[in-house]
Amino acid sequence: MKTPYFRKIFLPALLLAFVFLANSCKKSSNTTTGDTGTVPTLTTAALIINLTSTTAQSGGIITDFGGSALTAYGVCYSSTNKTPTVNDSKTSETVSTSGSLPITFTSNVTGLTAGTTYYLRAYAGNSSGNAYGSVLTFTTSTGLSSVVTAVTTLAGSGTAGYAEGTGLSAQFNNPQGIAVDASGKIYVADSYNNRIRKVTASGVTSPFAGSGILGYVEGSALTAQFYGPNGMAVDASGNVYVADYGNNVIRKITVDGVVSTFAGNGTAGFVNGTGTSSEFNNPAGIAIDASGNIYVADYGNNSIRKITSAGVVTTLAGFKTGGYINATGTAAGFDNPTGVAVDATGNVYVADKGNAAIRKITAAGVVTTIAGGPTQTELINYPAGIALDKQGNIFIADEGGRIIECTTGNVLYILAGTLNVSGFVNGSGTSALFNGPQALTVDANNNIYVADQNNNCIRKLTVTITP
Repeated sequence: MKTPYFRKIFLPALLLAFVFLANSCKKSSNTTTGDTGTVPTLTTAALIINLTSTTAQSGGIITDFGGSALTAYGVCYSSTNKTPTVNDSKTSETVSTSGSLPITFTSNVTGLTAGTTYYLRAYAGNSSGNAYGSVLTFTTSTGLSSVVTAVTTLAGSGTAGYAEGTGLSAQFNNPQGIAVDASGKIYVADSYNNRIRKVTASGVTSPFAGSGILGYVEGSALTAQFYGPNGMAVDASGNVYVADYGNNVIRKITVDGVVSTFAGNGTAGFVNGTGTSSEFNNPAGIAIDASGNIYVADYGNNSIRKITSAGVVTTLAGFKTGGYINATGTAAGFDNPTGVAVDATGNVYVADKGNAAIRKITAAGVVTTIAGGPTQTELINYPAGIALDKQGNIFIADEGGRIIECTTGNVLYILAGTLNVSGFVNGSGTSALFNGPQALTVDANNNIYVADQNNNCIRKLTVTITP
């Protein structure tokens, strides 16, 4: 008998901090003052954290002390000076004496004016002068004082098992994929049960596909067999596509309840082709665009694959050995990508778990980094799942226990959970706890549903902006 193989990430005990990547949302060069070559070297955070009408968080990364010990660092900001200096408003952080590099820091900016545009950059000084990172521009809201996220359990008791039912009477076993259709029905890849489950918005759980026996069998939905189903997507006609992780294939479940293989042949490999002539290696996340093209996070091949509606498989970006490279097409490098999402214009967003980053791929295959990176893991940490809402805001399931939003305005919000703190607690914002969230989806009403893997349940997040 085959024994399922599933990825398990054992998270290191990391210090809670927000750190940032200079080449993420908006990249520009650094500027310095003082004696060239002797002042520190640093970059400014490219994302604003938890912006309200009067407060924000930002920071920077110091990568070189310069010619002498650091004397100060923080962020400086102004609503009038487009290249702010320490003579404008500034924060001052406690100077690290550890002697270790890089130094990452986060500053709390307070006392801002609502509805005002500000210019901000990180600074660091030593006896030779001050150095400055690139300037970041942001505008405070006219009425936003906070973002409040209520976390509840939609379905699942928290105990691993298999039971249909309503709300907490249902049981799941390591759910690792989730999708929602246009009518609001939720589909769950119940990985260790080798089943696809359906959950209504009121929490009623019922079987959708899979007999529960580990295997690779096509046919009628409830007699078909899966092997650790993972990512899921639903097309405009209501057909459900499943990344069948252990079988190395992409399965299709029609609205009539027939399961077939859409691409892949069951053999782990890295082969482009049509239908069953193609090969995948532990496909994880999956997304579908308005034209019916499917995008697959091919976890074991460190690549993003594209499947046309006719079943033709190509490599959109990445190469088998992987890495961390921003480039075009197969010159770009990923490290165990696990989640994908696609926007209305054809841009693909990737949860690049091994690189602790969110990556963007244009329709032309150009890969850039949106947030995070392998040297600054605490910002995104272990991004496992990714989803978009109708406005194009990005939502991220951090396997380290958080649900994160990166808005179209390049503002990052920690919606719920606490970094590397596991638990099963409903509540508001960071008081709520998750245990290895793996995937998430957003419905038409902007409700967020999370496959909370190690809590064996489906969580619901409702976000409220308070004036």
